[in-house]
Amino acid sequence: MQALARNTRVALLFAVALTVPAAPMIAQEAPRVRYQEIPEGAYSVVAQVRAKPGKEDALRTATLPLIELVRGDPKNLVYFLQEDRAKPGHFIFYEVFASQADFDAHNAMPYVKDWFAKLPDLADGGVEVMRMAILGKPKK
Repeated sequence: MQALARNTRVALLFAVALTVPAAPMIAQEAPRVRYQEIPEGAYSVVAQVRAKPGKEDALRTATLPLIELVRGDPKNLVYFLQEDRAKPGHFIFYEVFASQADFDAHNAMPYVKDWFAKLPDLADGGVEVMRMAILGKPKK
């Protein structure tokens, strides 16, 4: 009898799940990178920061909010935050902006300044930055 009741509940939950519209899940997806909109010579930054020993979780916690904030910046074209699987607390940033002026404006944002202000306590050294140029003409 308990098995029948459990199976009935499972079937009911499954039926309800099928009737819930899928649109909200689709609406939450991040916009796709549109490579054709990234101009040749766009300003790209590859940066890394390493946590002080024992500060890995604290640096991760301080850094994770940047994903939503930077991707929400209309001048940001691409942003990825990555963490080394073999060395937790070693983070790599990949960012693309149309110009250096757009990147400089990004670095002047209060949330970026706040993040940099936390680094002396959390990071082993500063942020190492490589400033790059995107190669290849966008296809229209």
